[in-house]
Amino acid sequence: MAFRGLDYYGIDDELSEEERLVRDNVRRFVEEAIVPVIGAHYQAGTFPMDLIPKFADLGLLGANLQGYGCAGMGEVAYGLAMQELERGDSGIRSFCSVQGSLCMYPIHAFGSPAQKERWLPRMAAGQAIGCFGLTEPDFGSNPTGMLTRAESLPGGGFRLNGTKRWITNGCLADVAIVWARLDGGKVRGFLVPKGTPGFSTRKIDDKFSLRASVTSELFFEDCELDADAILPSVEGMRGPLSCLSQARFGIAFGAVGAAMSCYESALEYAKDRVQFSRPIAGYQLVQHKLVEMVSEITKAQLLVLRLGRLKEAKKIRPPQISLAKRNNVAMALNVARVARDILGANGIMFEYPIGRHMMNLETVYTYEGTHDIHTLIVGQDITGLAAFE
Repeated sequence: MAFRGLDYYGIDDELSEEERLVRDNVRRFVEEAIVPVIGAHYQAGTFPMDLIPKFADLGLLGANLQGYGCAGMGEVAYGLAMQELERGDSGIRSFCSVQGSLCMYPIHAFGSPAQKERWLPRMAAGQAIGCFGLTEPDFGSNPTGMLTRAESLPGGGFRLNGTKRWITNGCLADVAIVWARLDGGKVRGFLVPKGTPGFSTRKIDDKFSLRASVTSELFFEDCELDADAILPSVEGMRGPLSCLSQARFGIAFGAVGAAMSCYESALEYAKDRVQFSRPIAGYQLVQHKLVEMVSEITKAQLLVLRLGRLKEAKKIRPPQISLAKRNNVAMALNVARVARDILGANGIMFEYPIGRHMMNLETVYTYEGTHDIHTLIVGQDITGLAAFE
């Protein structure tokens, strides 16, 4: 069975055969393995752990990294894979984004040969899960204010103290990539394996969004690490911010997938739902809403395609990623709200994906840099003036 997606401008013609194949394979997987179960997981607040080996089989863990068992996808192919995962659920895409962009990427880019050999093959195979510890209870948009501290020990090694919050995969993780100020100086990254004395986690359950995703707090209380726990090849905020750029790139594509799912559901519903004398799709107000969705989704598709080509050519700049993340997530959230309106009362039912996407996108709008923070990033880029404080 072929699962079609919105492509009003024939963007498929701009894709390579490999890119279309990746997209179609992930689309089929989502329709067959995720769509039938994700509503129940969302309601229960559980993550479908049985899907992790299937993510690995499809090459979705560290998909755009080279070597160590990673798929080595091109950037556009990777983005399209994230698009299709988010057509299923933002929490599913978040799992793969965090594993690849926030955990495997810093090990791949900044880790020692031993760290790479220890973790990357197992992470690509789904045998080890990672999480990314940057955000703290009091420092989200301003991560440079972090309170988590690492102290060098006289005999070698480090002692870690602090708390991280809103950490995707935290309670599932076999290793945490934790960012802390070393000896009161520059920010450094540390690999903290599960079970390390002084390291504990707590699951955050009281949430109405991303319920099919594990969100956690991480606690470090005199957590002692070996000397080889530190990422050796990066220091300062360049480390975590480069990871966030990788993740935001995937989110910009992913949001398009959520919007496509909402549009497709609303279109089919409007063609079937009869009120007064005809299907509601035959009324001007509903057609206007549907056309606005097509217009905004098409613009977003073109935006991320160009973004992907820039990344492949190594010409991409972080503010360009910010513009795409900002635009596409806001677009997707608005599409979800309008689609919910077209479905009327049925729009809040779990029978349809729209309400779930709408709630998830409230979080996607905020995480990996809020909408307002990305506005200021682009604002600084075009004016040369920082307006963060």
